[in-house]
Amino acid sequence: MIFVKKYLLYILCVLLAPLSILSHAESWPKHPPEDKFRQLEELLPTPNTYRIGSGAPGHEYWQQQADYHIQVKLDDEQQRIQAQELITYTNNSPDTLDYVWVQLDQNRFKPNSDYNLAMPGVTGYANKPFDSGDHMDLKDFRGRVARQQFEGGYVIEHVKDGNGHALTYIINKTMMRIDLPTPLGTGDQTQVSIAWSHNIVEAKKHGGRGGYEYFERDDNYLYEIAQWFPRMAVYDDVNGWQNKQFLGRGEFALEFGDYRVEIDVPADHIVASTGTLQNPDDVLSKAQQDRLQQAHGAKTPVMIVTEAEALANEREKSSARKTWVFEAENVRDFAWASSRKFLWDAMIVKSGDNDVLAMSYYPEEGVPIWPMYSTQSIVHTIEQYNKYAFEYPYPVAISVNGPVGGMEYPMITFNGPRPEIDEQDRTKRTYSERNKYGLISVIIHEIGHIYFPMIVNSDERQWTWMDEGLNTYLQFLAEQAWEENYPSRRGEPRKIVDYMASPNQVPIMTNSESILQFGNNAYGKPATALNILRETIMGRELFDYAFREYGKRWKFKRPMPADFFRTIEDASAVDLDWFWRGWFYSVDHVDISIDSVRVMSPDSLIPAIEQPFAREQKNAEPESMTVVRNKGMERRVDQYPELKDFYNENDAFTVTHTDVNEYNAMKAEFEDWEAEIRETGGYFYVLDFSNLGGLVMPIILQLDYADESSEIVHIPAEIWRANPKSTSKLLWRDKKLVQVTVDPHWQTADVDLSNNHYPRRIIPSRLELFKSEPKPNLMKESQAELEPVEEPKTKVKQ
Repeated sequence: MIFVKKYLLYILCVLLAPLSILSHAESWPKHPPEDKFRQLEELLPTPNTYRIGSGAPGHEYWQQQADYHIQVKLDDEQQRIQAQELITYTNNSPDTLDYVWVQLDQNRFKPNSDYNLAMPGVTGYANKPFDSGDHMDLKDFRGRVARQQFEGGYVIEHVKDGNGHALTYIINKTMMRIDLPTPLGTGDQTQVSIAWSHNIVEAKKHGGRGGYEYFERDDNYLYEIAQWFPRMAVYDDVNGWQNKQFLGRGEFALEFGDYRVEIDVPADHIVASTGTLQNPDDVLSKAQQDRLQQAHGAKTPVMIVTEAEALANEREKSSARKTWVFEAENVRDFAWASSRKFLWDAMIVKSGDNDVLAMSYYPEEGVPIWPMYSTQSIVHTIEQYNKYAFEYPYPVAISVNGPVGGMEYPMITFNGPRPEIDEQDRTKRTYSERNKYGLISVIIHEIGHIYFPMIVNSDERQWTWMDEGLNTYLQFLAEQAWEENYPSRRGEPRKIVDYMASPNQVPIMTNSESILQFGNNAYGKPATALNILRETIMGRELFDYAFREYGKRWKFKRPMPADFFRTIEDASAVDLDWFWRGWFYSVDHVDISIDSVRVMSPDSLIPAIEQPFAREQKNAEPESMTVVRNKGMERRVDQYPELKDFYNENDAFTVTHTDVNEYNAMKAEFEDWEAEIRETGGYFYVLDFSNLGGLVMPIILQLDYADESSEIVHIPAEIWRANPKSTSKLLWRDKKLVQVTVDPHWQTADVDLSNNHYPRRIIPSRLELFKSEPKPNLMKESQAELEPVEEPKTKVKQ
């Protein structure tokens, strides 16, 4: 009887195991764990009248405006531009300004720029012997050498006010401060006139986000011109002047404005540009104008400049010139492309009540992949992004093929992949699966950037993830809507686990210039985080509404990280501070282990039930080795059966009359609900978990039962509140559980799947065998016959 009561007491303690956290809590203040659910108030800026606590712009929100009138001439012989601009700057801030800052991004290409000087000397292997040599990609090496030889950067010819009077200015690397003759008060305007020139970089050699490409076969050039004009720096309520130097990675913070740009190019060039063409009669043939008009009603791409026309332009090389005039309203930047090699196609896509002209420009070398996929990808992007963000507001959307692999500007993008051409027979053209989907994906991504950050105008100089991460998330949704099983590189949680487990990383909330593993940090991890919010934590309906609300609030404005975090919570009523803290402010990863599963039933106190149960538990214990080895031994009681008595037939678990009487006495005292609880059937399971990765997340379980049925259980992340390192869950089921799987659909980016099963599984893998290469035989190699050397091809024109 004493043994039975002790055993029942043990069962009761196990059943109450979830409550044991209360006793643990008493010792925690001595060594308190990190509070994963602490609110972010001390990290986020204090709300004010410019940016309120909900994440929306405040009633006194303001931003500056910068309007531009630019005249530029392209020198196709020297690969150089000559230009002048008149900037009209409006001070909408409550502050008086004594000077303004202007970005000089081309100064990045000066040989002595911080971009060049701050670049580490070599790339290689950590902890390698000092004398073992260094390791560098050949293209990287070429670029490093070329950038030290290239005469890049602006030549500033004059800086004047609107009346032609010289202004005092100072150039500090990639920034120019212009001192104003009189302070600029709230609501006032000033005009600045700047004349300049600069050499255009060869994009594939120097890198960057614009430049030229030379085609040796036909001796022609293709230009993609970006970051080409002095642009007003941002002045805002968060930073004052955003005048951080441009080091190449942290992109741009810019003001919205209206543009009129006049582009003087060779007469046979075709120009693609931000904005709408104002003078088609001056630059297009009658046939091309008619085709352009036809494209305005087309649902499939119409050729505006045909392949035959482009090839004729390549051969003839006109010496005359034409000026293309473009105007754009409410844009934050301006870019253009020009070449006599361009084919041009276009079609219409609806965006709300507006018709958007989707257009692609590409050289003959882009056929057949570009006419098949480019413009269709633009249309698809607009249709999909409109669902999840807001309606595309601009009149045109452009994709240009050239030397820049992928870059975005208002209304125009630069994209890279081309087919492989057999130079012996140029009609033979193929492209790999990687090139096909690479082209579709880069166009989706870059056109998507017109939404983020060209319209939702985040500060790229500070926070790369706010444009790249959000856009990569939407890119993933658009890709999955293109075709089933689209090979998306980023977005699925399973694609980010290697990065999450890696030691060489920094939080997402790191300045753009200090990020390690740039693509994973700024693109992949935030995109995955948003996908997990949508699919696992919030659900599609709540998240989609909140994300659209963020876009609606901040389009044509300048949001900061806190505005995004607060808006998502404000529009969904979901407290996500634990999520932002874990995914954006830490380098913790997800590794949830299921450590044990215990099954039990309620203590009924009925002797006829409890004591046989206790006997079963005792009998289930392993036999000692003495018992095992003594099996078959002849015992004295076997020789003399008369020695057996009552205790040989009964044990400590035998139900006695006293047990029955005690139970009946207790039962008489039971309340109705107590008796009902004690008579509950089924199984009680206690599941124990460990958080090995440090990142608190929901626990998603697949429960498989003996009857071959299964169910999915979502346990919210808040189960980790009391103890972020370990927790348990009590589940009642009316059937027998045989297998528990954590994260069965791999939707939380758990980095170690081997501890996601109970009972544990044997994980299949491969042992990769290799054969060591023989050591070189220098004598044998010295005696080998020399093979004839082919004549080198004609050198590329520099």
